[in-house]
Amino acid sequence: MAEARHSIGWVVKELTPEFPDLSISKIRYLETEGLLSPERAPSGYRKYTEGDVKRLHYILTMQRTHYLPLKIIREHLDQIDRGLTPPRIDTPSPAVPDPPPEPVAGPPRRVRPVDPPPAGDPPRSPQEERRRRPVRLSRAELIEKSGLAEPILAELERLLVITPRRGTHYYDQDAFAVAVAAKQLASYGIDPRHLRQIKIAADKEVGLINQATAAHTRRGSSRQTIEELTRLINVTHLAMVRSGVQRELG
Repeated sequence: MAEARHSIGWVVKELTPEFPDLSISKIRYLETEGLLSPERAPSGYRKYTEGDVKRLHYILTMQRTHYLPLKIIREHLDQIDRGLTPPRIDTPSPAVPDPPPEPVAGPPRRVRPVDPPPAGDPPRSPQEERRRRPVRLSRAELIEKSGLAEPILAELERLLVITPRRGTHYYDQDAFAVAVAAKQLASYGIDPRHLRQIKIAADKEVGLINQATAAHTRRGSSRQTIEELTRLINVTHLAMVRSGVQRELG
């Protein structure tokens, strides 16, 4: 009996319960890095064997559990392909904290109660705090940190896909994120002209948010309303794109 062949969509669905961050784009990135080589059907669609799925599972496990870079994982896979056993990797055990010191005898101290945070202002996680810290990059720093070529950045600026913060010559976290994505998307043949179409669609969503905010906002809650609308539209947009891709993959 011939070995079963699976679509890339099937592979994502099969491994997502164990690796929730897995996506089609991540699998294709691993292919471009030479870690996966699925067969191609006459129609051009990728077809994954059970061996390909196990290989992908190994890669994802090495990344998540042992934090290995792709270069080391590639060396391990080369050894496996040659029939050798890759070196064993020992995952360090979590550190056990020292026991608290024994309390010193004495009169009990009066502990001042801690005031709860004000209503409507929930505490932020460390991840949220990092995201909220302002990023201020010069043009040279943006190129250096993102790895984006200067001519590509110039074209993105001409198309208004990337712009400095208003009234400055500095770039923020969002500009940096777009620059990093633009560099990665270029390997898939997606150039600044395509990103301009995404920018146009994003501007339309911003207009929708502004319209809904104006009709729904109460005094003092404008920012909160905008953030919630942005989150909901992002979730909806991502779900629609994912659904469309799944229909194409069958």
